[in-house]
This record gives sequence, C-alpha cells and structure tokens, in this order.
Amino acid sequence: MHELGIMFNVVRSVENFARQNGVTQIDTLVLQIGELSPVVPHYIEACYPAAVDGTLLESTHLKIEIIPGNALCKSCGQVFHLPGSGSTCPHCQSKEWEVISGKEFNIKEIVAC
Repeated sequence: MHELGIMFNVVRSVENFARQNGVTQIDTLVLQIGELSPVVPHYIEACYPAAVDGTLLESTHLKIEIIPGNALCKSCGQVFHLPGSGSTCPHCQSKEWEVISGKEFNIKEIVAC
C-alpha cells in the first residue's frame, strides 16, 4: 500500500505550508484524487489516521473529491467518461483519444480553524 507513504508526504507538505503561513490549527484537509490515478481513495482514508498521528493534522477532517476520468476523442472531438466507455468513444467508436482529466492527485484546500 503506497498510499501511506503518499500521505506522509502530504502531511509534511501541509505542515510546512502551515508553518510558513502562521497556521496553528487545521480543521479540514481536502484532497482531489482522479479516477484514473493509481492512488486508491479508500486506502487514503484508511491510512489517514496513522499518517496524521502526532502531527498538526491529528484532529483534522479529511475530505476527498473524485475527479472524473475524462478523455477527448481525437476523431470526433467529443469529451467522454473513459472508465464507463470500454476505452472506445461512445460517439464515434474511435479508439483514438487523449486523457484530459482523472490522473490528478492534489491538495486542493487546507481549511484553518
């Protein structure tokens, strides 16, 4: 489970941000995880308590927003939801497409108290 290592890095980044900006208490941490990302949201939630234990984030709430995995068809120019399409454009049946969203993993928001 690489999510624990990822969360340790997120915690370190958020703590550095808090120190640099004089934030002493954080209420909520909002992460964005793409549907096509190798990061599994359920595992992030499961390892979050261990990653924040003994840190500035220990009493924070974690909120995860899922970014849809969308693709742009190179043949017809339509945007479509890739996971539900079977890797084929539902508009023209082309297999020539480009991922335009869903691979992200971002710290979206740090909500201070």
